[in-house]
Amino acid sequence: MIGLNLFNSIKRNHGSYASWAVWAPVGEKPKSNMANMSVFDLDENPGLLALLKPNVLMVGLNFSRNERNLEPFGNFHDPYSGANDFKIRFAFKDTEYYGAYMTDVIKNHVMLDSKDVLKHLKANPSMVKEHVEWFRRELRDLKCHAPVILAFGADAWRLLHENLEKSEYASLVKLTHYSHQISKEKYRAEVLSQIAGAR
Repeated sequence: MIGLNLFNSIKRNHGSYASWAVWAPVGEKPKSNMANMSVFDLDENPGLLALLKPNVLMVGLNFSRNERNLEPFGNFHDPYSGANDFKIRFAFKDTEYYGAYMTDVIKNHVMLDSKDVLKHLKANPSMVKEHVEWFRRELRDLKCHAPVILAFGADAWRLLHENLEKSEYASLVKLTHYSHQISKEKYRAEVLSQIAGAR
């Protein structure tokens, strides 16, 4: 749970690239309502703040598309029919991780292929340091201490593993990326097993 002032501060300072693992309920199709941002409206969803968990982080590598949900907290709430964000909703619904803070290691840098991102970072090593410090600012702004970090994919995990001190997190868990071509049911089973195995 977080307070209203902290919620508004995070929305103002980080809402263009960060979000929370909270979504509108699924409708007739698995991808329905993914971009329904009314869940972040406290008038419509007065129980929201009680759901939010700033000491659990879900972290991706970077934005993969320019044509994403540009509303505050729109990251990981992609309306695009080809997006796989819906697997995250399915995987973490009714778990202790629902409500986690969500962000990317590399902010505001759009590349579809993670290999291209890694090549760019290798050619620009100062960018890694800059974005890791940016990530640390998010942790400070969240007022979290030694969070559980769930990293989507090996690349996001590796960047954090190589650039954060172990004292900065309680655990750093490498999860299968939600773009992986498996069913949402298998994805849920796999990531929950990966988290359980890291305990």
